[in-house]
Amino acid sequence: MTAAGDLNSRLTLQAPVETDDGQGGITRAYETVATLWAQVVPLAGRADIIADSLGAALRYRITIRRRDDITTRHRFVDGSRVYRVIAARDSADRAFLEIDAEKRED
Repeated sequence: MTAAGDLNSRLTLQAPVETDDGQGGITRAYETVATLWAQVVPLAGRADIIADSLGAALRYRITIRRRDDITTRHRFVDGSRVYRVIAARDSADRAFLEIDAEKRED
């Protein structure tokens, strides 16, 4: 069970903002929604190939105080680390949100 004192990392929550690129497509950028205290726990890693680039996808569990506005379109940022949200669920006591996230390393 997570306690408030376990939230020892400061992460930035970002949401995507899509704008028309003028050529029929979109440009995606991210804007900051909030800065939150979180617990970041590494889970597993796996080899990954994207566009012929060998790298690794590292899985993490990020725990924050419960909120209702986080989707798989959001991401968390910690300096140069970017964690992509894969799934989110309430903790057993519904006081926290447990997020499965992935960080790519090339």
